[in-house]
Amino acid sequence: MRIYKHYSFDLWLTLIKSNPAFKLQRTRYFHQHLNSRRKSLDEVGLVFRQVDLMVNAINEKTGKNVDADEMYLMVISIINDYDFNFHDLDLEALYQQMEVLLLHHMPLIYCNRCLDVLSAIKGHGETSTNILSNTGFIKGHTLRKVITHLGIDEFIDFQLYSDEVRMSKPNSGFFQLMIDTIDREKHPDLALHDIIHVGDNPLADVRGAQQMGINSMLIHSNNLSISNLLS
Repeated sequence: MRIYKHYSFDLWLTLIKSNPAFKLQRTRYFHQHLNSRRKSLDEVGLVFRQVDLMVNAINEKTGKNVDADEMYLMVISIINDYDFNFHDLDLEALYQQMEVLLLHHMPLIYCNRCLDVLSAIKGHGETSTNILSNTGFIKGHTLRKVITHLGIDEFIDFQLYSDEVRMSKPNSGFFQLMIDTIDREKHPDLALHDIIHVGDNPLADVRGAQQMGINSMLIHSNNLSISNLLS
């Protein structure tokens, strides 16, 4: 097993995954309260999926970040056939309601080995770790609450979220920010080959890491799991 000095982790579909109950309740809320065209529940759910995929692709292409608020406005606009009076919408209250739903239907740890692997990595004593995550409908400040609740935060030294820095993977600036944030008092002689980034996305995670000259590991889409870091 190779031991790196610093481990960077993607979040979604790497350390955590969505709770299906949250997505269902979110869809029901929009179906009931923001659906003047009386679209079906399935149609509303499809809009969420389409916007999610579209924004992910945009963020990965531009390296910038479409905010959660903008994504919710897109969803509302499409549900209502692009005819909705946004002036009457309390966007902050809407996001707070979505956060309440999320925290009530908490995301799940991706696999039963995730915490064990993080614990083993930190157990070496000389390693440091971070989360480097693109965000979508859920903002970074909410994800910090999730990470704390799930017990992941005790194994993570710092967290970087795209909505907070206006950059998305594979933007080299986002990876550079991660590299620059590593504690150099702990790692005074840190070289790029001492860093590995782990994630599930070949473009955002692997190509983004490779273009910076750091190691990468693709997991979950290629029969590898986070446990392979220890093998």
